[in-house]
Amino acid sequence: MRWWKVVGLAGLVGVAATGVVVARAERRRRAYSPDEIRDRLRARAAEAS
Repeated sequence: MRWWKVVGLAGLVGVAATGVVVARAERRRRAYSPDEIRDRLRARAAEAS
């Protein structure tokens, strides 16, 4: 029965780590100004063409 506790704890740590990664990505994404986002999208569109 003890190994179930270890598996549950490992799952909980995994969920917490995923939340941290998502929060960092969101913070980085929101750091751009609207003009920077527009410029980056235009540059990507030009590369794709």
